[in-house]
Amino acid sequence: MKKTTSPDEEKLPADFEPSNLTNGGNNLEHLKIPLHDIKLATGNFSPSYRVRVRDDAPCTLYKAELNHFDKENPSTKRKNKAKRQKKHINAIIKRIHQGREEEFFKELEVLTSVKHCNIVTLLGFCVEGFEMILVIENLSNGPLFSHLGRVNNMGTFTWAKRLKICIEVAQALDYLHTETEDKRTIVSRDIHSSNIWLDENWRAKIVDFWGSEFLPSNQDEALIPLGIAGIPFHADPEYMFTDKLRREVDVYSFGVVLLEILCGKAANDQIYLKESNKGLSFVARRAYCTGTLQKMIDPMINDETSENSFNLNKGPNKDSLHTFIEIAYKCVAKTQDHRPTMKVIVNELQKALCFQVSRTTFLVTSYYILIPRGKMHYILFDKAQADFHSKVLSSNGYGLYCANSLHF
Repeated sequence: MKKTTSPDEEKLPADFEPSNLTNGGNNLEHLKIPLHDIKLATGNFSPSYRVRVRDDAPCTLYKAELNHFDKENPSTKRKNKAKRQKKHINAIIKRIHQGREEEFFKELEVLTSVKHCNIVTLLGFCVEGFEMILVIENLSNGPLFSHLGRVNNMGTFTWAKRLKICIEVAQALDYLHTETEDKRTIVSRDIHSSNIWLDENWRAKIVDFWGSEFLPSNQDEALIPLGIAGIPFHADPEYMFTDKLRREVDVYSFGVVLLEILCGKAANDQIYLKESNKGLSFVARRAYCTGTLQKMIDPMINDETSENSFNLNKGPNKDSLHTFIEIAYKCVAKTQDHRPTMKVIVNELQKALCFQVSRTTFLVTSYYILIPRGKMHYILFDKAQADFHSKVLSSNGYGLYCANSLHF
């Protein structure tokens, strides 16, 4: 008797195999979410739920509230589903466009292979009919790109906060390059400010992996064309010319993100395109070589820097800024061999943050203190901790000073 198939089965991608629902021997059935639930949550993919993404993205995004079971315990879900309450969660629905099966399964493979606090969490997926959908956690402060160039937004990004965002993304990339559980090297090929989202606590997470590639075991490079992955102003020029895929491809793209955060504008901002059709990275490299990069820094940072010396939790100190600029410049080196590893980058960014927080949150107290003449050196406070900035009076061998003391 001829086997009959349901309409949904007939619509599955041509290369769809049951093996696509396993990863490293782990069955992914517990992550499947019915299409009916997703349609219900998004009003049948209503435009009112849609989230704006870049024009060349292989997906449409929707923000919705879903009923969701605990994905960490699939056996419990199957056996005691009736006894368990569903969780209401805010999620992002990634509806992959038709004809992009390869990207869908690549992203599914990566997200089920990794676990890192600065990589988005996969909540589930759906493959029914023509639909290929990934469900990821909602990151309420949206993509970093949406904040660049907006004065009201960037004003909330202190230098310390910018450094922390950079460190978090760098740690995620270092993990992908060297520290995944299965020891495979993952190169994103798609690092840019639209692919870095911020959660409610401003923690940064990489969200898209459809352009990622796994390097062959025990190899540091492979010949793999860039194709549709990446975006022009963040893409490694050497990789675009040679097809030589190495970890340093991500380093270059991340370097452009560092420059965006430093300058407060997107890499393709018109202010840079007026100087070069290559955008921010080319303009910043040239400015670094001529000693004028300081003029490109986000005015918000410069405003913080100009605050009086007692407001120590504002703005970068010179060592912090210098360390950041140096590592950013090295990241966007023209050739891959001259770029640092992500581990080195993490260390340098952490050093920049240490320079910044070494000035952290002192309180300033003004008071009067009576000091015998010539006995200033007996006072426990030195010039770095207390500013005896004005003598009020001098009488009977004593001086009365007004002092500002810095303390925790």
